[in-house]
Amino acid sequence: MSPKASGASWLLGDDQPSVRYLALTELLGRPQSDSEVAAAKASIPDLGWASEILGRQKQEGYWEGGRSLYWPKYTSTNWMLLVLSDLGLTKADPRVDRACRLWVDRFAAEDGGFVGSSKGGAKHGHLCTTGNAARALVRFGYVDHPKVKSAFEWFVKSQARLGGWSCFNYGEAARGRNLDSWEPLSAFAVYPRQKWTRGMKGAVEKGAEFFLQRELHIQGDRYEPWHRFHYPVHYYYDLLVGLEFMTALGYTDDRRMGYAISLLKKKRRPDGRWLLDAVHPDPDSPQGVWNRSHPKQAAVPFALEEPGKPSKMVTLRALTVLKRLGEWAPA
Repeated sequence: MSPKASGASWLLGDDQPSVRYLALTELLGRPQSDSEVAAAKASIPDLGWASEILGRQKQEGYWEGGRSLYWPKYTSTNWMLLVLSDLGLTKADPRVDRACRLWVDRFAAEDGGFVGSSKGGAKHGHLCTTGNAARALVRFGYVDHPKVKSAFEWFVKSQARLGGWSCFNYGEAARGRNLDSWEPLSAFAVYPRQKWTRGMKGAVEKGAEFFLQRELHIQGDRYEPWHRFHYPVHYYYDLLVGLEFMTALGYTDDRRMGYAISLLKKKRRPDGRWLLDAVHPDPDSPQGVWNRSHPKQAAVPFALEEPGKPSKMVTLRALTVLKRLGEWAPA
């Protein structure tokens, strides 16, 4: 069996219906009406990773403690919902709907963004939280929710002059020079184009150019965590993250993506799979270094798969990128 075929066939196993469903629809292009697609989708809440996460949910809709939906990192409600949104679940599942209603109520800020507040009613949104929440809520099926619409308008208002975004300073006060501030583009990648305003279209174009000018990786000295592939990604950036949102936005033939594409191909194993290089916080990241010196206050790593081993989530994401680039097709 060719590497192309073996990587994809591995994703179609019955052990993880989320991966099977996404591979059938995103890689093989099967419609929702297809019997295999419908069967895989129906199995997601009952088998595999999504089922395990839902099984730890409290009756009130949250994970861990109900006082904060953001802490502890990375096992509380905010982080569990981000993962579930990647696994093909929607608000049709009442457990998802219950959690999302709580999430929006707590995190919606007065300025239209979202913030990881434990009590709600915050004045100013935060970039990472807003981007991740908007992307996840669209995937869950809340695309027409007024708080989702306001989040996308918030991205336009908060964009820096240079085209990027900054975590805590917005608009004219923001330098927008950090490739880690990727979440707005990832949110726009799943937001229906017919809902984009002229301002949104301009923000995406300017934001994409910001990343292309830096070839998705050039910012100061070489930063090793960006060259490793992770899952879940939380609010961290790496080159696979960059390739995902750039190709989803339609940027597939710009030569400035060449370095990132070559790294993606280099990391492919002879069996057509990719490894989970590390789990966040990456050991070489500032958060990883801080964790080692503050073990009692450290973030709690969360993983679906074992680092250093072939990863279905990474392989699915990598093949999806190659398909968009026209360099992968069903055998």
